[in-house]
Amino acid sequence: MLTKIKKNYFEIISFFLIIYFLINLLGGQRGLFSYFEKKETLKKLTNEETVKLSKIKRLELENSLLTDNIDKDFVDQLIRDKLMLGKKGESTYIIVNNDN
Repeated sequence: MLTKIKKNYFEIISFFLIIYFLINLLGGQRGLFSYFEKKETLKKLTNEETVKLSKIKRLELENSLLTDNIDKDFVDQLIRDKLMLGKKGESTYIIVNNDN
């Protein structure tokens, strides 16, 4: 038995090395399955980044409307949304009193 192993020593070592490399190629930390998982994670994070960036731009716009030059229309919209003073679809009438 030992003589057979000594004769086929190179083939046995080659077999185990091939198995080792195949296992690491497919399932290792840098393997094929891990590559596809990381690619999917990257896609999800990229989508999440675009959503977050759009929210940041919207908040920066709202902040600029409330700080430097106060936009009265935006303030009116915030009052209606937050305090529930108006309803969607309602008509707003402005009555101007001209006593001339």
